[in-house]
Amino acid sequence: MRIIGGKLKGLRLNPPANLPVRPTTDLAKEALFNILQNQIELEGITVLDLFSGTGNVALEFASRYAESVLCIDRAFGCVKYVTEVAAQHKLDQLTTRKSDVFKYLAQQTDKYDLIFADPPYDLSRIPEIAKIVFDRDFLNPDGLLIIEHQSMQNLSNHPAFVEQRRYGHSSFSFFRNGN
Repeated sequence: MRIIGGKLKGLRLNPPANLPVRPTTDLAKEALFNILQNQIELEGITVLDLFSGTGNVALEFASRYAESVLCIDRAFGCVKYVTEVAAQHKLDQLTTRKSDVFKYLAQQTDKYDLIFADPPYDLSRIPEIAKIVFDRDFLNPDGLLIIEHQSMQNLSNHPAFVEQRRYGHSSFSFFRNGN
C-alpha cells in the first residue's frame, strides 16, 4: 500500500500483519481518486471514513489536504496504527475513534462532504449504510457517499444511488445528496 497523491505521495504504508483488514488495493484506490478529482475539489473537504481499517483511504484524503478526516473502526490495532501514522506525518486534520460503526452512526449528528465506507465484504448490513446516512442526513448538500463492496453485490435500489464502478472483485457504489 502506498499514498498515491498529495503531500505524502509515494509513502509506503506498512501496517502490522495481524490487523483484521482487507485494504483497498492501490489500483482500486487510484481509480477512485481519479474519479473523485474529476467530480469534487478534494482540498478542504470534510471526510468520514467508516470501517477505516489501515486508514489507507483516510490517509490519502489527508495527504490531499482534506480539512478534516475522521476514521471509525472497532479494532483497537487499526485505530492505533492510523493514529500513529497520522502523528508521524503531522496529519493533524486526521482523527480516529474506536467504535462500532453502526453504534457510532446511531449517536453522531455531524455532516460531511464525503463519507467513505469499506465494510467487511461478508457484513450482512452493508445495504443499511446508505439508508442510515441519508435518513439521518449526514451529508452536506451535494455530498457523496461511497461504499466499497463485492462486485456481485448490487446497491442500486437506494434513491440516491448514482453509479457502480467495478475493479475486479471490488466495486465502489456512489450515492449523492441532491439537497
